Amino acid sequence: MAAARMCGANTRAGAAAHSRLARTYVNPGSEGEDLMDAVLVEHHGPVALIRLNREKSRNALEPAIKEGLQTNVPLLMADKSVRALVLTGAGNAFCAGGDIRDMKERGGPVIRARLQRSHSWVEKILTGEKPVIAAVNGAAAGAGFSLAMVCDIVLAADTSFFKAGFPGLGAVPDLALAMTLPRAIGMARARDLLLTNRRVDPPEAVEMGIASRIVPADRIVEEALALAAELAAGPGVSLGLTKTMLNNAYGRTDDFLAFEAMAQAIAFDSKEFAEGVSAFLEKRKARFAEVA
Repeated sequence: MAAARMCGANTRAGAAAHSRLARTYVNPGSEGEDLMDAVLVEHHGPVALIRLNREKSRNALEPAIKEGLQTNVPLLMADKSVRALVLTGAGNAFCAGGDIRDMKERGGPVIRARLQRSHSWVEKILTGEKPVIAAVNGAAAGAGFSLAMVCDIVLAADTSFFKAGFPGLGAVPDLALAMTLPRAIGMARARDLLLTNRRVDPPEAVEMGIASRIVPADRIVEEALALAAELAAGPGVSLGLTKTMLNNAYGRTDDFLAFEAMAQAIAFDSKEFAEGVSAFLEKRKARFAEVA
């Protein structure tokens, strides 16, 4: 891993100071431009902006991005100079989900270990005492939907949409989506979205409670930084304790994540998942009933 430092201009309302630092995650064992600069972190005063930086793949959670989050999220949560975080994606997508190419290697123990590693940074976002805002600048599908929902506040660009994605692959929702979504919108609506795999556009997302408000796409990061600056100026101890109380209101997060890892390992080891991945890569509709 290496860290690159660079300066950047900030935006209005509390994010108007000069950017203090931007970290770039680099996988030391990888080669080529495709495996560099996967996650960028900029410091805007007391606010850290995390940007998934894989525009060509619509910021799918490839190994380098997951490792970048694994590296940076704990550092930012422990950094006393950081009081709030914003999470967004490069280009016109927030996060299009998991990296399908990376899913071809199946097997329960492998998948369970991978997911448990991702859970370490997911749980930091969920249970960390610092507020985290998702600036959903475009598609939030599959694990991208999950990533938005582990944040405390979701702002949706007018060009964004949310989609579970997992049923189309024969997988179960992961990165805590089956926990965070019903907490946000209720069990009946969560069942609808997670079982039917239908798309939710910004107006319905706000009406349901997935997102707090709709923001023009060209202002989504600016608005998120401004809101984060307001939170950063607030009482950090009480806000952190409020997050902890809310997270404990519906049971233990670690117990849920342990069950999720087991369930996804079983799903990934199924013939239906193999068919779902093949269908996706071959750009055809999955024929689950034929392999069940």
